Amino acid sequence: MNHNLSDKESLVKRASYLRLLASGLSEGMKSGNFKSLYRGQGIEFSGVRDYIPGDDDIRSIDWNVTARMGRPYVKVFEEERELQVFILVDSSASMQIKTEDKRTKYTAAAESAALLILAAEMSNCPIGGVFFDGAIHFSCKPTFGKEQTMLMLSHLDKLPEHKVNGSVLGPALTGAGKLLKKRSLVFVLSDFRSGEYEKPLIQLAQKNDIVAIRIQDKMDDELPSLGTVNFVDVESGLKMQLPSSSAKLKKQWSDYMDRNENQWKNLCLKHGITTALLRNNDDPLRILSSILLRKK
Repeated sequence: MNHNLSDKESLVKRASYLRLLASGLSEGMKSGNFKSLYRGQGIEFSGVRDYIPGDDDIRSIDWNVTARMGRPYVKVFEEERELQVFILVDSSASMQIKTEDKRTKYTAAAESAALLILAAEMSNCPIGGVFFDGAIHFSCKPTFGKEQTMLMLSHLDKLPEHKVNGSVLGPALTGAGKLLKKRSLVFVLSDFRSGEYEKPLIQLAQKNDIVAIRIQDKMDDELPSLGTVNFVDVESGLKMQLPSSSAKLKKQWSDYMDRNENQWKNLCLKHGITTALLRNNDDPLRILSSILLRKK
């Protein structure tokens, strides 16, 4: 039986509410920091899609298709499809550790991904993604429409029945590069606790605009005092006993986390990758809005 998010937190069941929240993000995608990605080769007709009341101009309705199908459709031109959005979501073991507030990094990542997926649909942007832990469990090429939205939300709701240790962030980034045939806006939602992801990230950034969102929790800032604790590296399975109340260990922990974060930031800065920090108890909408609307 799959380990799903609780019904209360089901992204599919909350889609209507999340869609309201995502409306502002949709505007950000079209007019914010990454609007240059919309530039294309003109307005060549490329197909039709469902008419969205309140969003679409009635003059864009394709009356022939509407009459044939029995519900309104609008013409889609290539410039509407010019911005492709792609999302990589990490569900590895380190993303699923529960802190005091019972909210995991993965919960924050999944909610953020859901908002981006809905915003892309509302902007008529093709959306695709790769979801992974120690293996890739879901991947799809960018396409657009409500069916694609619900497919991706349902997979975000489901955590793999058989978890695979480790994180295949590097191969996931490489796989994204193979799926993307034109320049896209790529979001990477992960705590970046993975080895050998740097080269694939750099290669993906050479052909795409990347937003790297680092998910953090309290333990990334400070090691809690719990006495002698059995530590387990959830990615490698390595076990050891350590005195969590030790001032020396706390400082080593803090220094390591700071060094790791700074290395990540410097790597991204050097290669033109937009960065953001998202804590597991942050409001994902606020963080995503700041990314899409921030001024360079």
